[in-house]
Amino acid sequence: MKCEEIHELMPDLAAGMTSASPQVTEHLRACSDCTGKLQEFQRTMSLLDEWKAPEPSPYFDTRLYARLREEKAKAPAGWMAWLRRPALAVSFALALVVGVSLVEQGGRNPHGGSQSAQVVEPGTAVGDLQALDKNDDLYSDFDVLDDLTVQSDVTANP
Repeated sequence: MKCEEIHELMPDLAAGMTSASPQVTEHLRACSDCTGKLQEFQRTMSLLDEWKAPEPSPYFDTRLYARLREEKAKAPAGWMAWLRRPALAVSFALALVVGVSLVEQGGRNPHGGSQSAQVVEPGTAVGDLQALDKNDDLYSDFDVLDDLTVQSDVTANP
């Protein structure tokens, strides 16, 4: 066996949770480093077995409940106290990011350039198409245009 494999088994071996296989025993006889580490683990485990947790004071519960009542009765620290609540802080940060991104995209043309960079003269094909695109809702409700197209078709095809 390799030392790395023995190192993984050491906590269990020191606590007595598993018995050493013949391969592990053979490696521990041959490797003084692993034997020393196992002995250190066993000493640490024995010290932990001897340790006793201290008893809390008799008035611990009374003081704890009094402190909890005081904290509950305290007024919030100020208008920034709501930032300590994670849900509100995350929603505020999200709103801030969305707002900044909308402001950034407000000056951009969907085709890549900024709106102020493109100046198209009216009367050109591109200018007329942009005007139609801007005023699409106006032209769609304009019934006079429908009558013009019917009259132009009649005069073109007598």
